[in-house]
Amino acid sequence: MDIKQQIEQAIIHAIEEAVAAGALPKGSGLPKILLEEPPEKELGDFATNFAMQSARVFRQSPQKIAAVIRAHLTGDWLERAEVAGPGFLNFYLKKSVLADTLRAILAVGEEYGTLPPQEAGRIQVEYVSANPTGPLHVGHGRGAAVGSALVKLLRTAGYAVDSEYYVNDAGNQMNLLAISVNARYLELLGKKTEFPENGYHGADIVETAQRIIDRDGDKYLLLSEEERLRLFQDVAYREKLAALAEDLADFGATFDFWFSERTLHPGAVRRVVNVLLGRGTAYEKDGAVWLRSTDYGDDKDRVIFRDNGVPTYLAADIAYHDDKYARGYGRLINIWGADHHGYVARVKAAMAALGHDPEQLTVLLLQMVSLYRDGAVVKLSKRTGETVTLRELMEEVGVDAARYFFLMRSLDSQLDFDLDLAKKKSNENPVYYIQYAHARISSIFRQADEVGIAVKDGAELELLTDETETVLIKKIASYPEEIARAAAELAPQRIARYSHELAGAFHAFYNQCRIVGQEPALASARLALVLATGRVIRHSLGVLGISAPEKM
Repeated sequence: MDIKQQIEQAIIHAIEEAVAAGALPKGSGLPKILLEEPPEKELGDFATNFAMQSARVFRQSPQKIAAVIRAHLTGDWLERAEVAGPGFLNFYLKKSVLADTLRAILAVGEEYGTLPPQEAGRIQVEYVSANPTGPLHVGHGRGAAVGSALVKLLRTAGYAVDSEYYVNDAGNQMNLLAISVNARYLELLGKKTEFPENGYHGADIVETAQRIIDRDGDKYLLLSEEERLRLFQDVAYREKLAALAEDLADFGATFDFWFSERTLHPGAVRRVVNVLLGRGTAYEKDGAVWLRSTDYGDDKDRVIFRDNGVPTYLAADIAYHDDKYARGYGRLINIWGADHHGYVARVKAAMAALGHDPEQLTVLLLQMVSLYRDGAVVKLSKRTGETVTLRELMEEVGVDAARYFFLMRSLDSQLDFDLDLAKKKSNENPVYYIQYAHARISSIFRQADEVGIAVKDGAELELLTDETETVLIKKIASYPEEIARAAAELAPQRIARYSHELAGAFHAFYNQCRIVGQEPALASARLALVLATGRVIRHSLGVLGISAPEKM
């Protein structure tokens, strides 16, 4: 139990005691107890506005409620509590509390921050799921960073999680891929051909065609166009999917499962459509099959089978999500691009129409990413003249910087990615600032080892009374709570922000408190605090999928 939990439990106990004694009336619907660190040290270590929030419930003034709670507080953690202002309750901790907290943190070791297993159903997180028709761009990179960090965050918070990539390897985009490669193949061999207007124009298509020629020459000219298209579709698909998987792995995004859309056609797709028709939640009209999505909050009914007998993309997505439910997941989380906003209601409507609980499905929408260099928007790739690829971004700024910049803002806010800032080796660059804190910690231990200073069992942690020391201990102590809140909110950006704040608290401590040259007991105590800080920085960066270098 961390410091905040101790105080919260003490407040709850005090309220119960006060109600039992008749000092407070019985009340229902009490607000949540919120603890904050006051902006000024003189106002205590923690404060709560609970008395003001509960005044309507208890039908008493906030000052009186706060005074009653203070009178019933017990515990050896409290130096004193004071009622302040309109009803704040400020808590002043005994010096031993922070020392004992740090001892407990040190005893846990490197896994401090990893929470016990949760009694909840298995969670599936599906993310990226880009078409395997070309390289990933920076927008996919944001989804990859958020998705992989969210998976790690949920696992750290004690949840059982599977990650999945939905491979859109059926439908017209695969036909266009084959047609595009075929057109480039013929062009490179000097044959007259017209490139399809809606084909894939990227340089990677030319490279695929050239590799086919380098390997097999012009022998495929002897095939019929139908045979050649079928062959080129398979070759290009395998190549694009392998390149996509390699880029993602190099970016720190790996998947437990890769689900092929092809496996849904035609069996699973036809089956769910028949189920919907049988339940009366779909109907036939003008030769097509329509989902009654308006019955579930959509603005209009949606076609799931066209009048030519070809299923829509929605039909495949219905079958895919039905399969997810059938696999027994307690919760489904999808990370989609913001352009899918209108699609969310349709899929949820379809799940409800199939008899599933649509509330089990959460869709997080990623907003756009804008790249900036020299203060100007970067729209095109230097290599291809098209959209900047994830691989190019990794090569320019590095994986760590790219991941942190993608993660430092909420996914539902547009992100302006400053390429120049991401490459800076200075404290202006947030990821450099955090990693430099860890490198400093490693340097401290190297220096301490040289002069014979070590973290000792029974270190006198009560000696850590400097304000920068107490701030740092409190920051470390709040880490498990931060993990729990970030997981509950599906918000890995909270951990990005926390790691930056922790680095700031450490840098302030480093500038204020020396270790080498201090009295041995104090030096050992400070080194213990540095040890705990390093562990938490490594752990939090690990959740984000970012390295913690020992030298910079």
